Amino acid sequence: MLALASWCYLVWILLTWTRTAEQLLIGAGISLAVGIALAPLGKVAGPWRLLVPRNALTALRLLATAAVRIPMANLRLAARIWKPSRPLRSGMVVVPTRERSDLGLTTVGLVTSLIVDNQIVDLDRRRHLLQYHAVDVPEGSPEDKRAAINEPVERCLEGLAGHRLEDRSES
Repeated sequence: MLALASWCYLVWILLTWTRTAEQLLIGAGISLAVGIALAPLGKVAGPWRLLVPRNALTALRLLATAAVRIPMANLRLAARIWKPSRPLRSGMVVVPTRERSDLGLTTVGLVTSLIVDNQIVDLDRRRHLLQYHAVDVPEGSPEDKRAAINEPVERCLEGLAGHRLEDRSES
């Protein structure tokens, strides 16, 4: 419950961006209520886990990767809109993933969907596949497509404490 309430409070502070006593107390009350209501759904890692140096470094690498890839994808999309004569190869693409943990799969799905080139549509956990709707479907083999879409995010997660990744000797 404390982890859920902490995350909720951090989101409250980011969304309200106000530091008056009333705003902070109301946010604390709402956050505690949300933490109590959602606690029966399962355990949640608290924000204090970011204080572990390995986790903090992983979060910074992920943030840096997203901070570069998101504007680049937006620029490519803007160029496509401004110059409609560019060939459009939109469609569905299925790519393999080496992620196995819930945290890794969730992070890859969310972060790659923030990059406007691709929006995650489906996950096949049994066959370790992600399906995306792509603005511009990458060419090449499934591994080439993985390298273009989800591998940069997966590489960021490799240092995360308790993270499970497929043994590369199996592939």
